[in-house]
Formats: sequence, C-alpha cells, structure tokens
Amino acid sequence: MPKWRSRDLLLPAVLVVAQVLVSASPDVSAAVARALDPGLSAVGNGAARLTLLVLSTGLASGALAVRRVAPKWAFGGALAAALLGAGAGGTAVIWPLAVTVALYSLAVHRTAGVAAAGAVATSLVAAVIAMAAGAGPRTVTGITLQAAGAAAALWVAGRSRRRRRAGRAAAAAYRASARSVPRFAADAERERLVAELHDVAAHRLTGIVVSAAAATRLADSRLAAEATRHAAEAGRQAMTELDRLVEAAGNTPPEHLATLEDIDALAAGHTELDYVRTAVTAPPQVAAVACKVVREALTNAMRYTSGASRVRVEGARGALVVTVTDRGGPAAAPGLGTGSGLAGVRTAVSGLGGSFTAGPAKHGWEVRAHLPYDASPRLPGSPARRERWRGAAALDAALVALAIALSLGAGLLPGDDPDAFASPLPGLLLASLFALRALPLWWRRDAPHRALTVTLATLLAWTGLDLAGWPGPRVSDTFLWCWWVELALIYAVGVYRTGSRGWPAPLAVAGVGGLALAAGDGIQGNRLAAWVVLTTALAIPCLAAWSLGLYVAVRRRRRGTAITRDRDLLEREAASAASAERERIGDGLRHTARRHTQNVVEEARAGRLDSVLAEARAGLAALRKLLTELRSPDDGDDPPPTVDGIAALAARRGTVARYTGTRRPLPPAVEVAAHQVARELLASGETVTVTFPGDGVTLSGPASPGPFAERRLRALVDTCDGTLTTAGDGAVRVWLPEVSLS
Repeated sequence: MPKWRSRDLLLPAVLVVAQVLVSASPDVSAAVARALDPGLSAVGNGAARLTLLVLSTGLASGALAVRRVAPKWAFGGALAAALLGAGAGGTAVIWPLAVTVALYSLAVHRTAGVAAAGAVATSLVAAVIAMAAGAGPRTVTGITLQAAGAAAALWVAGRSRRRRRAGRAAAAAYRASARSVPRFAADAERERLVAELHDVAAHRLTGIVVSAAAATRLADSRLAAEATRHAAEAGRQAMTELDRLVEAAGNTPPEHLATLEDIDALAAGHTELDYVRTAVTAPPQVAAVACKVVREALTNAMRYTSGASRVRVEGARGALVVTVTDRGGPAAAPGLGTGSGLAGVRTAVSGLGGSFTAGPAKHGWEVRAHLPYDASPRLPGSPARRERWRGAAALDAALVALAIALSLGAGLLPGDDPDAFASPLPGLLLASLFALRALPLWWRRDAPHRALTVTLATLLAWTGLDLAGWPGPRVSDTFLWCWWVELALIYAVGVYRTGSRGWPAPLAVAGVGGLALAAGDGIQGNRLAAWVVLTTALAIPCLAAWSLGLYVAVRRRRRGTAITRDRDLLEREAASAASAERERIGDGLRHTARRHTQNVVEEARAGRLDSVLAEARAGLAALRKLLTELRSPDDGDDPPPTVDGIAALAARRGTVARYTGTRRPLPPAVEVAAHQVARELLASGETVTVTFPGDGVTLSGPASPGPFAERRLRALVDTCDGTLTTAGDGAVRVWLPEVSLS
C-alpha cells in the first residue's frame, strides 16, 4: 500500500490557488461561469453559492491529498465535491479536475472492477447534474455518454500505468534475485539426490544388514547361504543404482518414474510377504509415489520390526490405495533408522492431493496411502471465457466504448449540425457508422491491417452518404473529433506488423481523411487542390504515429532479446551449479557408500557373511552420515521469485508444489507474479498445483482463510490482468496471462 507523502499536497494546493484566483477576478470568473455553469439556478443567493463553493473546494482538495493512500475515499469525496460545485455555479473549477485525478488514481491503485464501478459512478453523477440543470432526456443521454467516454479513457490510462508499475517492480525483483538462482538450483538437486539415495540405496543396504544379522544370530547354514546370495544380488543392484548417480554427475540425470511393476519387483524380494496388486494401471506420477510408499514402509518394517507381513495395491473409485502392514516384534538389526523417511512420503502423497496415515494396527504397524488419479481442484464457472475479458482484451474493449460513447454523445447534444436522430432510420444509420468506425479497435492487435481497412471503408461510405445528401452530420464535421481511432490503428500497424510493408497504412489514412475533409461544406473553390493540401497535412501525424509504432516494436524486440539472453545465461548457470553439486555428491559416494557396497559384493562372493554384515553396516552408516550432511539447515534466504522457486518455497512451508503440463520459460514479470501468488496460497499449508496452459500459467490450491488474504490475492492477480476463481470449499484457481507487464 502506498505511503502518504508531503508532496501529495502539491496538486490540491495548486488547484486551491487557481480557484482563489478565478474567484478573485470578475472577468475570469464570468468567462469560466459561462463555460462551466451547468445551469443549476435554483440553489439560492450568492451567499449560498459561496458556501457551496467553499465546501466543494475544501472537499476536492482533501480528496486529492489522499488519492494515493485512500483512493476509494478520495474518489467518493471528489464526486461529492462535484455535486456541491455544480450547485455553486460555473465559478467552481476544482471539481472537474478532482474527479478526473481521483478516477485515474482509483484505476492505478485499485482493481479493475473497482475502477470500472468508479467510471459508472462518474457517468451517473454527470447525468444527475444534467437532470438537475433541467436538461432534456436526449441532452442528459449525450452528457452521460460523453462522461462515460472520458471515464473509459481514464480507466484505460490508469490500468496501463498499474500494469507498467507492476512490470517494473517484478523485473527489479527478478534481477535482484538472479544471483540466488544457481544456489537454489544446487539445493534442489541436492534434495533430489538425498531423496533418491534414501529411497533406493538405503533400502538395499538395510535389507542386506537385516538378512545377514538374522542369519548370523540364528547360526543357520541355510539362512546364511540365503543371506549371502541376497547380499550379493542386492549389493550389485545397489552398486548399479549408485553408479547411475555417480555417472550422472556433470550431466543431466535421466528422469525415471517407478511403475506398478517396480512395486511387484520390490515385493518379490520379500519371500514371506503376502502381496496382492489388483490395480492394473495408474498415472505415472501416482504409480511413482505408490512405489515410494511401499519401499519406505518395507524398509521401516525391516528396521524397526521383524518385517512386513502384508501389502495391498488396489484401485478404488478413481484412486490408488496402498496398504502395508508389518508383523511387529523386535528388529533383527536395531539402530538402522534415520527418522526422516515418513515425512518425505507424507509430503509426496499430499503433493498428489492424497492422504497418508501411519499408526498401530491389530498385530503391528500399518501404513496407508490414498492417491487420487486426478487431484485438480473442481472450480465453478468457465475460466476460459472470463480470461478473454482480462488484460489487453479489456483495454481494447474500453477503447471501443470510449470511441462509441464520445461519438454518440456528441451526436446527441444539441448543435448546428443536421440532426440525424430526429428520425429513427437516419439515427440508426449514424449509430451504425459510429460503431463500425470504433469496433475495429477490438482486433487492432491481431489484425491491424484488416481493422484499419474496415475503418477507412466506413469513412468512405460516410462520404458517399454525404454526397447523396443524407440528413445526418457530414463526415467532415465528425472526422477530427475521433481521429484518434485511425491514429491508434496506424500505431498498431507499426507495433504489431513490423516491416516496410506497413508504410501504405498512414498514407491511406491521410488520403481518406483528406477526402472526407475536402468534401465538407467549409471548402470553397478547387476541392482537388484542397484534398492535396489536407492529405499532405494529415500525412505528417499519420507517419509520426506509424513511426512511433515501429520504434516501440523495435524496443520490445530488443527487450525481449535481452530477457531471453539473460534467462538463458541464468539457466546455464543454474544447470552448471546443479551439475557441480551432483559431481560433489558423486565424489562422496565413490569414497564411502559405494566402496563399502562393492566390498559387500566381494565378501558375499567369498562366502564371508560376518564381513558382509560389517561392510553393509559401514556402508549404511556412511550413507546415513552423508545424508545428514546433505540435509543442511536452511540458511533463511528467500527462494528466488520464479516458478521454479515455488518448490523451494513450498518445502519451507512443509508442503509441496505440484507441477503439471510442459514447463516453459515465462516472462520475468509473470514468473515473479506466479511466485507471489503461490506464497499467498501456501500460507494455508496445503499443496499448490502449477499448470502450464497455452496462454499463461495457472496456480490452484486452498486459499488462506480471512477476507484480508483474499483481498491481497485479488489485488495481486489484478495487477497482472489475471483471473481468480473460487469454489465453495475454499479452493482457488488463479490464471496469469503470458504477457509482459513492463
């Protein structure tokens, strides 16, 4: 929220001085009164009007002083000042400026919906003032439309500035965090390797220790032979898995997701296990987490009890249910646990939107995981339809409303021009011409040439109607009033259709505009010469608008190239840091756990079970020491504000970030905005799902309770021109468009 600054008093002070100077000068006061007096003659005498003038001035200046810190209150005060100032007569000059500035500040500092409501309120106040002045219905409608057009212009300007400010702040945050990205990439790689070592290598070595210890304690030759055979086989598998990690050092590790068949293989290594799998298929992510649950439960059963007795992997109503039960009893080899496995399993299960329980059962300990096949939140409405009304589309729609409102409003106001609205058919035709000229603004980004062609064709048709003697206003009288429409389309040609092929656009507008003006009643003499002169004069601003578009397009391309270059460099640095971390851990594995595991295999081949047990214990101790060192305490630095940084942010909150879809680079402003939205959602302590549709990024999860949390989230989404959809159970879906906010 912006803080109040003493310079916020500058504008209201200047306007108060201007009001005093106007009131003190009779000539200026009379001239201003003729221009601004709305005609409210029933207010009373001069003393009453002076009182209203003072109140309006004070209220307007006070409103402008707090326009940044309390824009809603400032806007309400400005509207009240407008009503009082209208009653004070035409000498009140502050209130029109106060309403203008307050509405602009509302659009800059508040959401699009609040600013749109302010624009509607401004139009209604204008209508009230016009009706109070005794204006007829048609004049009231014209004034209301003119006020609506001006309000739409202020809405567009304020929203544009709000987006630019958000983009600059996001770009600054992205640049400031660039140095931490490689370090957090190394942390993420270390956490991944820790999880893999714990899940795979530790499981193998634990099995070797347990079976060798049991055979040694019982002095059974059959068990000793079986334990030796198992140690050789499990040792070779552990070496293969460790070698895969070591060989991946310096390279991108291959992604491997465990399958349901891997669960079968795990269960096959436990000969006394009652194992049943009824589920035939499962999504890859679900199967991988299910395998993790089974592996951890079997490992813990060996570490803390006499082993697992029962495993079930079943499909049930769109979910996979995994249940592992141990038989209780004392552990064959106590003191093998690390105490962190179940926490990782619980996090992985919650990351899929599932549930996880672990506790006493009838004869031992039971672990149960419920893994839904689809954990996407079900939200009401049609977000895709709403998203088309946000961002650039909303700005274009406001420009269309601005053009139509200004044109219709001017046509409805009384004047010297022919009155096309005196009869239905000419009035409908004039309204159609206004709409056909304005509507192409809606697709100026996607098809600027086509939009400009429709507008020019409308002007030519209007010129034809003038030559045919229709009873409406001549195009020459209305062309310059909304000429900004053609200039905006020329600018769009330069921005969105770069290259030399766009040069006919400004010349075509100048030629058609010159023809429209030359056909007017004010042209006497040689109209061809007048057309040449007018076309030449119009060509200057038209070419300027096109050149400005080209300049902006070049700047955008350069900025985009620079962003891509910086992002690629940052990704290479992050990949290099992750590779260095893998290599460092790989070196530790070579000299500790991997060496002991190789000794296990060699001792097993030699039939020395005591040495197998000793080497397996040493390897497991070395692995446990390495894992403890790698699980370094958090240094407290914030993760980088990127989409990838959401995972580290979730880990600090004790939950996970689930990524679905094809991940791709996003503009820095969108990366930062997505991270900020995730921070708000993660405050609830639940899982956040990040998906990548074709037009942006979507985040979903439970919202934090309380109205202030939702208000912060809506304000954050609004600065990015995104959408927020909520369900009755508190689930939230946020869509952020893939556009640059800078």
